[in-house]
Amino acid sequence: MITAGKKSEVCWGKGNWIILDIGFSSKKKTCGFAFDDESPRSLRYGEARSAIVDRVRGQNGLINLVIEAPLSVCFDTNGNPKGRKIEKKNSKTRYWYTGLGCLVMTAALYLIRDIHETTKDFPNIEVRLFEGFVSFKEGANDDKKDVHALRERIKHAQQDPNSICDFDELKLFESDEICSAFSVAGMDCGVPAVIIA
Repeated sequence: MITAGKKSEVCWGKGNWIILDIGFSSKKKTCGFAFDDESPRSLRYGEARSAIVDRVRGQNGLINLVIEAPLSVCFDTNGNPKGRKIEKKNSKTRYWYTGLGCLVMTAALYLIRDIHETTKDFPNIEVRLFEGFVSFKEGANDDKKDVHALRERIKHAQQDPNSICDFDELKLFESDEICSAFSVAGMDCGVPAVIIA
């Protein structure tokens, strides 16, 4: 079973944690991956997908899965795509429906489908899903550093509760419609909390 994680559930030590800075390249290692306190490593998309599905299948109980990709989407009252509150900082934007956001959301969709299929056969497994958001940073992209930054944010969530947003904190306006990015594929697991590093 896959459920959307809540802000109050971001707590290191409760269940296992899988952190993925997802990439979607056919040839390069563009995914940062770590399981609990393991050193982050770079993997190709297929390797990361297999490693996560194997971990899910091999666990019993709660697994917290953080994916650094848009896991929820927002629309205005006319049904047009719209940015979420976290996706704009000063004059910069990283909207879910443009460029890299769409690419990694597609990669996440395929991964979640595999996990969804796996958990059907293992009813004792609960996967709690969280969105990671590592944007507006200086310097070159480093997937292992991003995984490390997300893990540190999780471990110190109580010291900086503003770095985690629940569903209702993602809207710019009350009329905005936010839903799971996976509902379009019939896998609506809710809108997960966002961990901002």
